[in-house]
Amino acid sequence: MPKSRIRKKADYTPPPSKQATNIKLNSRGWVAPVMLAMFLIGLAWIVVFYVTDGSLPIETLGNWNIVVGFGFIAAGFGVSTQWK
Repeated sequence: MPKSRIRKKADYTPPPSKQATNIKLNSRGWVAPVMLAMFLIGLAWIVVFYVTDGSLPIETLGNWNIVVGFGFIAAGFGVSTQWK
């Protein structure tokens, strides 16, 4: 039985190695305290509104006090995007 031809395969050449880049993960020091403060202020605003039956924090706003509380919470989430 005749031998089959052996095809020469190309030698494997690994891809060029990437140089490691140093990534600084410096978190801004003010982000976490401000974020937590906004969350707590929003939560406290809503809790005070419900506990006082709408007479506090600002009586003239009525049910819009809930929107203000959630606004503080949303601002806290907005600040959290600055955390690195």
